[in-house]
Amino acid sequence: MRASLRPALLALVAACASGCGLLYKVDVNQGNLLDQRVVDQLEVGMTKRQVQVLMGTPSIQSPFHQNRWDYTASISRRGGAPEVRTLTLTFDGDRLASIEGDFLAGQEEQLLEDAQRIRGAPEDPLEERAIRAREQRDRGE
Repeated sequence: MRASLRPALLALVAACASGCGLLYKVDVNQGNLLDQRVVDQLEVGMTKRQVQVLMGTPSIQSPFHQNRWDYTASISRRGGAPEVRTLTLTFDGDRLASIEGDFLAGQEEQLLEDAQRIRGAPEDPLEERAIRAREQRDRGE
């Protein structure tokens, strides 16, 4: 009788622990993960084909709105509430007419920290300085 209760008790404890948030939760990134340098290369007047080659296929392309492409990403850190970012491209015929959205607004430092945590910090301090200098140059500082 005792041997048959042990697996049931362990399953009950595991179910209770998973509901309490005691278990590890991973960061979840979904959608189009775009690089700021790629977004900066967008120019009004580009063709749809040029934009698609540069940015990739949009995550939302409505058949009812042929002139609007949405690149959307959802980032949920450690099981927290998802943060949704959107970049909306509007076309006039075959040409890019406007670029709107908050896709990477204020995320540069957080994205850099996440990338370094995942792949590790550069081993060479000079390489790290070169990376930071390149990022500052790209931002126009």
